Amino acid sequence: MSQSAGNGKAEDKVVLSASSTLGEAALSSVRRTVAGPESEIRKWRRLFDANAIEVNGERYLDRDSFVKTIAPTASFTKIRADQYAILFSVADQSSRKLVSWDDFTVFQTLLKRPDADYLIAFKFFDVDGSGTIDFSEFKNVFASTLSPDALPFNFDCDWVKLHLGKRDGTHVLGYNEFTQLMKGLQDERLRQAFKYLDSNQDGFITADQFKRIILELEGHKLSDSVLERLPTLCALSPGNKISYSEVVAFHNVIKGMDMVERVIREATSTSKDGRISQDDFLNYSARATRYGLFSPMEASIIFHFAGRGDGRQRLSLLDFGQLLDPRWQPPVEAPKPTTTAKSILETIAESSYNFALGGVAGAFGATMVYPIDLVKTRMQNQRSTVVGQLLYKNSIDCVKKVFRNEGLLGFYRGIGPQLVGVAPEKAIKLTVNDFIRTRTTDPETGRIKLGWEIVAGGTAGGCQVIFTNPLEIVKIRLQVQGELGGVKRGAGHIIKELGLLGLYRGASACLLRDIPFSAIYFTAYSHLKKDVFHEGYNDKKLHFGETLSAAAIAGMPAAYLTTPADVVKTRLQVEARKGESNYKGLFDAFRKILREEGPRALFKGGPARVIRSSPQFGFTLLAYEQLHQLFPYPWGEKPKKIDTMFTRVPDDLSMIRARNALKILLDVHGDIGRKA
Repeated sequence: MSQSAGNGKAEDKVVLSASSTLGEAALSSVRRTVAGPESEIRKWRRLFDANAIEVNGERYLDRDSFVKTIAPTASFTKIRADQYAILFSVADQSSRKLVSWDDFTVFQTLLKRPDADYLIAFKFFDVDGSGTIDFSEFKNVFASTLSPDALPFNFDCDWVKLHLGKRDGTHVLGYNEFTQLMKGLQDERLRQAFKYLDSNQDGFITADQFKRIILELEGHKLSDSVLERLPTLCALSPGNKISYSEVVAFHNVIKGMDMVERVIREATSTSKDGRISQDDFLNYSARATRYGLFSPMEASIIFHFAGRGDGRQRLSLLDFGQLLDPRWQPPVEAPKPTTTAKSILETIAESSYNFALGGVAGAFGATMVYPIDLVKTRMQNQRSTVVGQLLYKNSIDCVKKVFRNEGLLGFYRGIGPQLVGVAPEKAIKLTVNDFIRTRTTDPETGRIKLGWEIVAGGTAGGCQVIFTNPLEIVKIRLQVQGELGGVKRGAGHIIKELGLLGLYRGASACLLRDIPFSAIYFTAYSHLKKDVFHEGYNDKKLHFGETLSAAAIAGMPAAYLTTPADVVKTRLQVEARKGESNYKGLFDAFRKILREEGPRALFKGGPARVIRSSPQFGFTLLAYEQLHQLFPYPWGEKPKKIDTMFTRVPDDLSMIRARNALKILLDVHGDIGRKA
C-alpha cells in the first residue's frame, strides 16, 4: 500500500510539473471538492495566514490587514472598507495594536452569535471591559467620534437620563438596555440636531440645515443623487422651509428602507404595466402588512425623490433606484438612436446570433422527440373509411408495429431532412419572436403588452412556414413509406417529383396551424415563467427544471388546439392512395374529413401531437435559454436593474454581522470609521 502511495505521489509531481497555472488551479479545485466542505477553523486560518504580517517571529494582523480579512469584497452600501477599522479595537483584546491568531478566533467566534452586531457595538463602548457602560464611558466614546464641526449632542438630556438609570449614585447600562439605547439613539440625535438649528424655535429649518443633518446622520445610506436633491424637500410645503414633521418623515423612510423596497418590488411586480402611483404604494402597503407602515407624508417623500420632484407620476422599479441603492449613479444620456448603416449591421449581427443558437436548439429538440412525431404522422394519415387501411389501433399499437416491422431505425425514418430543415425553421421562429418582443418591451419595466406578445408569436409562426412546409411534406412522405412496402424513395426523389410549387402544397393549412400555435405557445411560455415560476422577481433566475417545465407546459394547449389544422395539412401533403378521397384545397379537405369521418377525425393524433410538441419545445427552449447563458451576445445591452441586498448572493454570515455592527456604530456619526 505504501509503495502504491509512493507511486501516486511521483505521478502527481510529474503532472504538476507539466501542467500550466490553469491546470494547477483546476487540480486544486478538484482536491477541495473531494476533501469536502472547509471547516471553520481551517477557513479562519486560511484568511489569517493570507493577510497576516510577521512581527518578532510571530504572525499578527495589523489594522490594515485586519480590514482586508473581514471587509466584504463587494458591498451594496456606501460603507468604505477602511471604516471596518473601527472593529479592530474590539478584536485587539490586548490593546497592543496587533491581533494575534487567538484574538482573531475569538473575534470570529463572536461573529457567530446571533446578536453579534449589537454585542460588538457594546464592546466598543465598554472600554474597561466591566460588562456595563456608565455615563462617563458612553459620553467619552461618543464624544470621541464627533469632529469639532459636528452637530453637538446634549448628554444631560432627559432621553439619556431615562436610559441610564442610577445605581449607587453611578449611571450604568447593561447589555440588553444598551441595545435599546442604540436603536433609539439616532432618533434622539435627529431631535437634538433640529432643535439646535431651529434658532427661531418656530418648528422650521432651512433646506441647507436639513441637508447638514442628513449628511451627518444618514449620508452613508443615500445615493449622491438623493443627497444633492435633499434641499428640494422644502418644495413639498409652502414657505421654502422644512418642518420637523417632514424631517421625521424623511428619517422614517430611511429607517424603513428595507420595507420600502419590499413593498415597491412586490407592488410593481403585480402591477399590469410595471408601474405604481403613490396611491398604489399606500394600498399595497396596507394590504401586505398588519398595520399601515407608511404615512401619506412618508409616501409623498418617497415619490418626490424617486420622481425627481413630480410625485404624481406612475413610476417603475428603476425610477426608485436612486432612493433604494446608495451606490446609484445617474445613467449616461445616450444619443437618440438613428437608422444608420452601423445600427442596421448591429441588428443583423444580433439576429444572426439568435438565428444560430435557435438552429442548434431546434435540432436538439427535434432529435429528442422525432420517434413520437413519426407515430403522430402515421396515426393522422390512416383513413378510417377505407377497408383494410386501419393499420394501427392506437398510438401504442403503432409503436409496436413500427418496431417489429422496421426496427429501431424505423423510428428515425426521415430525420435527415428534418434536421436539415429544423435548424432554419426553429431559428427563424425564435429570432422573429425575440426581435419583435425586444422592440415592443418597455425598457424600464421589462413589460410587454399581451397584444404585442400575441403578435410576436403569431408573426414568428407565420415566418417559419417558408421553411416548415417544404420540410414537412418531404418528412411526411418519408415517414409513411414504411406502411406501403416496395422500393423506398429518398428525399431527393420526392423533392424532384413535387417541384418548387409542390413543396408548398398545404401551405395554407400550415399557416393556419403555425400562426396560432406560436401565438399561444410563446405567450403562455412567457407568463408561466413570470407568473408561475416568478422569473425576474428580486432578480430570480429559473433553474433547469423550471425552464423545462414552463416550456413543456406551454406546448400542451398550443399543440392540441391546433391539431385540426395539422390533420388537414397532413392529408393535403400525403399522396392519396387508391380508393381514398382527393382534396382540392384547405376547405374541401376540412369539409370531407368532417363529413366522412366525423369531428373526432380532426383531432386524430392530438395526444401524440401534445406528447411530441410539448417535450420538443421544452427541450428546444431549454437549450436556447442555456445557450444564451453559456454564450451571451458580447455586444448586447444588458437590461437595467437595481442591485440591492434583496437581489445579491448572500455574504458569509460573519461578514454580514460585522457590517451590521458597523452600521449600528455609524448611526452615532456617519464618519465614525474614518475618524477612527
